[in-house]
Amino acid sequence: MSQVRDHGDDHWPMRPFRNRVSGPGSPVRRRAVAQLAAGVPVLPVLIVSLVVFADLADGAGMIWLPLLAAGPALAATTNGPRGVLCVGLLAVALCATLGIWESVPGRELAAVLSALVAVTLASGLASALRGRRERVLAAVRSVAETAQHALLKPVPETVGPFQAAVRYSAAAAEARIGGDLYALIPTPYGVRLIVGDVRGKGLPAVGTAALVLGVFREAAYDEPDLIAVVDRIERSLARNLGHDDFVTAVVAGYPQAGQLEVVNCGHAPPLLVRASGAVAAVEPTHPAPPLGLRALADHAPDLQVLPFDDGDQLLLYTDGVTEARDQGRAFYPLAEGLARHVSHEPARTLGALHDELLAHVGGRLHDDAALLLIRKPALPEVAIPEPASEAGRGSAAPAAEAL
Repeated sequence: MSQVRDHGDDHWPMRPFRNRVSGPGSPVRRRAVAQLAAGVPVLPVLIVSLVVFADLADGAGMIWLPLLAAGPALAATTNGPRGVLCVGLLAVALCATLGIWESVPGRELAAVLSALVAVTLASGLASALRGRRERVLAAVRSVAETAQHALLKPVPETVGPFQAAVRYSAAAAEARIGGDLYALIPTPYGVRLIVGDVRGKGLPAVGTAALVLGVFREAAYDEPDLIAVVDRIERSLARNLGHDDFVTAVVAGYPQAGQLEVVNCGHAPPLLVRASGAVAAVEPTHPAPPLGLRALADHAPDLQVLPFDDGDQLLLYTDGVTEARDQGRAFYPLAEGLARHVSHEPARTLGALHDELLAHVGGRLHDDAALLLIRKPALPEVAIPEPASEAGRGSAAPAAEAL
C-alpha cells in the first residue's frame, strides 16, 4: 500500500485557487472538456455532414436524403437519448432544408421526414434502454468485486516469514469471480495456505469455493495437524456437496523453520524453486482423491515434508494456467516460464508469468486461473559498523555497557 510522504510540515502546500480551477491546464477544466467531448456525438454528426455534402454535390435529392437516418441510428450506440435527439433534429432540419431547396415533391419529402422522426424516436428509446442495461451491469460488477474481496481476500506482500503474491483471473470477465480459490493466513501453528479448483462454473462453484475457504480459515487456526485441517474440509464437503461435485486442492503449512508440509488432494503438483534457481514439481508420494470424493476411494491423503530454506520459493496454481492453449493447441509450459521469470520479488515474477500466459493464449483465458507464490527471504546480512571517533567511542561506551 502506498503511504503518504512526510514533508516535515503540518500543512499541505497551498496553491492559488485560480490556478487550480480556471487555469488552462487545471484538472477541473480538463475533466470538463473530457466530459463535453464524451457527450458530443461526433461520429453521427460526421455521418450526417457527409450525406449532406454528397447530396449537394450530386443534387439528386431523394437518393441521399433517406441516408440521414444513419445519424440518429448510430448515435444510439454511442450516446444517450439527448445526443440521439440532437442528431435527429439536425437530420430533420437539414432534410427539410435540402428538400425545399431542391424542390422535392411534398408527399415524398413528408415521407422521408416521417421516417427520420420515427428512426430518431426509436433510437432514443434504444439508447435509454442501453444506458439502463449499462447501469445494471455496473452495479452487478460492483457487487461481484465486493463478493470477490470478501471471498478471496487480498494477500499482503509479507505473511509471517514469507514474501507473497497472488494473480487471479476469472474466465467470465463480467463476473470477475469463479471457482478457483486461494488463501494464505498466519496461524498459531505457522503460516498455512490453500489453492484449489472447484468442479464446474458459475454461482454453484462460487458457493462451494466460499464453503471450502470458510472451513479452511477456521480449521487452520484450530487444528495443530495439517492433515486434520484437510479432514475437516473433507467432512464439510461430504455433507454439503452432491455425488458428482468435488474440489481439487493443495494445502501447505510452515510449522517450523526450514520445514514445509504439503497435502495434495488431486490437484496439480506445486512447483518448488530452490535458491539456486532449479525448478521441480512436488509430486505426491501417494496420490489422493479430490476433496469430497474420499468416501468413493477410501484413501486418505498423505503429508509430505520438504526442506524449505532461505531463498526457496513455492508456486501453487490451478489448471487454468497449465491447460491454457495457444493457437496451435499447445499447453502453456509453466515450469519453463517460471524458470525464465523467477526473481527475488514474487509480485514481479507473477506479473511476468501472467503477461506471458495471456500472450500465449492470445489475450483472454478460457478458464479461471490462479497463481500463488511464496518466497522465504534470506536473513539480511549484519552490517559491521565502522570504527567510531574518539567522541563517538566515549558516548557509545555507556550504552554498550548497559546492553
